[in-house]
Amino acid sequence: MRNRCCATTALRRRNRPPGVLVALGVVAGVFLVLPLVGLLWRAPWGQLTDTLTDAAVLEALRVSLIASVGALLACLVLGVPLAWVLAKVDFPGRSIVRGLVLVPMVLPPVVGGVALLLAFGPRGLLGGSLDAVGVTIPFTTAATIVAATFVSLPFLVLGVEAAFAGVDADIEDVASTLGGSSWHVFWTVTLPLVRPALVSGATLAWARSLGEFGATITFAGSIAGVTQTMPLAVYQILPTDPDGALTLSLLLLTMSATVIVVLRSAWLTPLLSRQAA
Repeated sequence: MRNRCCATTALRRRNRPPGVLVALGVVAGVFLVLPLVGLLWRAPWGQLTDTLTDAAVLEALRVSLIASVGALLACLVLGVPLAWVLAKVDFPGRSIVRGLVLVPMVLPPVVGGVALLLAFGPRGLLGGSLDAVGVTIPFTTAATIVAATFVSLPFLVLGVEAAFAGVDADIEDVASTLGGSSWHVFWTVTLPLVRPALVSGATLAWARSLGEFGATITFAGSIAGVTQTMPLAVYQILPTDPDGALTLSLLLLTMSATVIVVLRSAWLTPLLSRQAA
């Protein structure tokens, strides 16, 4: 009996988490949470209603929603096929293409805006051709969508590609042998299997596009009612109206945090549980 108790005690000691890792984890958590707590602490709660009903704020919110939802739709239409190609099609230079797709994640946002200007601006690679047919993208609402799509697309592709690569090819082969075309198999078999990753990637892409700043201000500018999104409005009014900037920041924080919390409880937690099992 004593030997059993000693063995149990020794096992518990071995399974005890290292104190250094726990301490560093706590420091990391505090580091991430403290700025958010500071924002909540200093937020002018008494002015919240007046700020959120201001016409300029509502215009910035409208442009932000147009840009983020437009970017989300573009990411779904373009990102899902790209993720499938990278996961399922073996072609020369695939690793290079995969690396280039992820570049916007690490590229300084302002540089991304300059790159968009050089691609779609009046003197850009495609800008001249677009101008010839009467299409102008820079410094329009469409430019906010393009900028948001550029920076958020890799977030969807990264997660969905891994999910596509993890789909058992035998399941798809069985569906094909039953008479389903490749397109039918993709819609009815493959896509449902990657749905959790697709939802999480789409949500992260939307949240990233909602907070986009650098590429937008460079490629689209900050024109009230046209290209001025919520982050741009925060930047513009911060020197003259700090309380208003805090209120807008609080609104952005609330929207992003709500989406992430709902996502984690509805999709990420079950997905992680299945992977652990």
